[in-house]
Amino acid sequence: MKTEFKPQRLDVRTFAETGETLSGTIALRSLERLSELLHGAADGEVRWQARGEIQQRLGAPEEVWLDLRIEADVPLECQRCLDTVAIPVLIDRPFLFAADEKAAAELDAESDEDVLVLSRAFDLGALIEDEVLLALPIVPRHETCPQPIPVSFEADTGNGDDASEPARPNPFAKLAALKKSDK
Repeated sequence: MKTEFKPQRLDVRTFAETGETLSGTIALRSLERLSELLHGAADGEVRWQARGEIQQRLGAPEEVWLDLRIEADVPLECQRCLDTVAIPVLIDRPFLFAADEKAAAELDAESDEDVLVLSRAFDLGALIEDEVLLALPIVPRHETCPQPIPVSFEADTGNGDDASEPARPNPFAKLAALKKSDK
């Protein structure tokens, strides 16, 4: 009997032991934390593929691995022109699973890969959302904005003939008067 794996409640060890591959798509709007950042019509989706495997190294215990590949174009607000910019996300990363928190902390200190805790009900969708969020730039912007950036400031001519603005009193004038009265 073949085991059917669900990304919302993935038994990672069994998934790795069978060497199965899962793939699918997730609508950008359905990812709660990511949807708060989206700009414009975000009808896109995240395409993902996960493959589990058990690796046995000489003289070491079995290791449970999950290889995750994610592709998406995430529409964010360009911080320069405030228009929509599609940020391409491409992630191809292996994850090592440890039996418990203590083992994960020890392995994480030694390993270059990310180490997660083994679970019989692992939420692969949450991991996918986490990875997409971590891949996004802090300040999204176009390489070159499609429209010229509007500049809305008045240039100061420096001649002091600005009739539209009343002259403001110098805040240090009273100090100057006090200084003169002390003499």
